Amino acid sequence: MKPIATLLACLLLAGTASAGDVYVTTDAQGHTIYTDTPQTIPAQKLDIHSQSTDPATAAKKRSSEITRDDKQAKANSKNPAQQAAPTTAEDRAKRCTDARQQYQMLMTSAQVYTAGPDGERTYLTSEEIDAARMNARQVMDQFCTDQ
Repeated sequence: MKPIATLLACLLLAGTASAGDVYVTTDAQGHTIYTDTPQTIPAQKLDIHSQSTDPATAAKKRSSEITRDDKQAKANSKNPAQQAAPTTAEDRAKRCTDARQQYQMLMTSAQVYTAGPDGERTYLTSEEIDAARMNARQVMDQFCTDQ
């Protein structure tokens, strides 16, 4: 008899724990406070309805979202050359000039740095400078092949 009474008590407590009311109030400094036990009487009761989430349903929904995202990513990455807008001769010439200037700057600079979001400089190592030079060379070759 005792285990049955304990089970019933647990079920009653579990049922009331999930069905709590939510109140909103502001404190003396004007901050908004959300609570289930308001400290001040002029608290506004919010109409919030919660529902229990079935783990199987949530997993199925997440799986369908992942599948949808994968299909979208595959469609977007099939052929980036088709998605890119055709470049005009004037645009290619400007990009070539910019790429040559970047390459020349990297070749003549002893120290190269990148600026962080707060303006702080991070200096590149020798290997990183070499990689940046190779990348700049590839970009220059890409845009300056017919010039």
